Amino acid sequence: MEKYGVNELRKMFLEFFESKGHLAMKSFSLIPHNDKSLLLINSGMAPLKPYFTGAEIPPRRRVTTCQKCIRTGDIENVGKTARHGTFFEMLGNFSFGDYFKHEAIAWSWEFLTQVVGLDPNRLYPSIYQDDDEAFDIWNKEIGIPADRIFRFGKEDNFWEHGAGPCGPCSEIYYDRGEKYGCGKPGCTVGCECDRYMEVWNNVFTQFEGDGKGGYTELAQKNIDTGMGLERLAVVMQDVDSVFDIDTMKAIRDKVCEMSGKKYQVDALDDVSIRLITDHIRSATFMISDGIMPSNEGRGYVLRRIIRRAARHGRMLGIDGIFMAKLAATVINESKDGYPELEEKKDFIFKVLSQEEEKFGKTIDQGLSILSDMEKQMEADGVKVLSGENAFKLYDTYGCLLYTSPSPRDI
Repeated sequence: MEKYGVNELRKMFLEFFESKGHLAMKSFSLIPHNDKSLLLINSGMAPLKPYFTGAEIPPRRRVTTCQKCIRTGDIENVGKTARHGTFFEMLGNFSFGDYFKHEAIAWSWEFLTQVVGLDPNRLYPSIYQDDDEAFDIWNKEIGIPADRIFRFGKEDNFWEHGAGPCGPCSEIYYDRGEKYGCGKPGCTVGCECDRYMEVWNNVFTQFEGDGKGGYTELAQKNIDTGMGLERLAVVMQDVDSVFDIDTMKAIRDKVCEMSGKKYQVDALDDVSIRLITDHIRSATFMISDGIMPSNEGRGYVLRRIIRRAARHGRMLGIDGIFMAKLAATVINESKDGYPELEEKKDFIFKVLSQEEEKFGKTIDQGLSILSDMEKQMEADGVKVLSGENAFKLYDTYGCLLYTSPSPRDI
């Protein structure tokens, strides 16, 4: 199996669907357009919602994209695990009332087995439990034995969000091998361990849901396919996590070089290394789309990401301002797919440096205030800092007060 790089995989995917009559569109901005329901674009289909709803006419009924996305719901876990991140790229092919299940399933299988060369014997499709049509396509047209097609319920294989268009899903899992498994008897597709990794998700939007469990067939059925680029790269490069794929490893190695630390030597250092690797990608892409650090909205998300990375840089012992230098590596690794990064690099460096400098002054001010608080506590005979003062130091000045020997456990 060829170990394709991230930039190669992105190009291969878009070119494959162009060969199937799709219009390859540039990634949309991370700032949603005319969509107040989202703070930041968080999926491949999010910018295309007007085409799915009929509010706007798509430039073509078949479209393919590689969409940059930000998700911060699990931000507190970033760094602590090898799974969590805030920035990712989502590969997608979309049909607006054109092709449906037969083509979507066939093309997903063709790309995975013939274009990137995954072993078909290590691929396992799943379907919604009642979707016999998808089962027959996988079984009779693609040739997958019935015992290798997994039926899952609504929680796993049916996409819906309140009332509106919705439908069943068909995912494809790749068996990464026993070394990534949990070792438990009966470990198979659907297990929570890292052995069977979902690499593709076909969403068949074929119903209109009333939000109360009632469904009617849509006259115009759509396809919304999503596949995480970084996740695909993990499989193709046979590495442990997204932090080990080529583009992210280059950033990770730069963090280690700047800090003088080695990866996978100290667990606490690894938390900081992973967090900075992820957060600098998010910050670089957000700034390139015109998002500026502020105290509200998406600007606050950016400020929080920059300051978390800067704080963990200090924990690793990195001296001085470092994030702009690290952003240069992000840009170098991603400019093939996003040339605007190179065009806006000076602006990106300036914003990062200014915010990091501002944060450094804020921390110094916070430490001075903490010193005054400690003196007052001593004078009052108090040994425990009040919750109000602790929150003020953390929320306003970025100071972390530790009660355990694990300062990165935040």
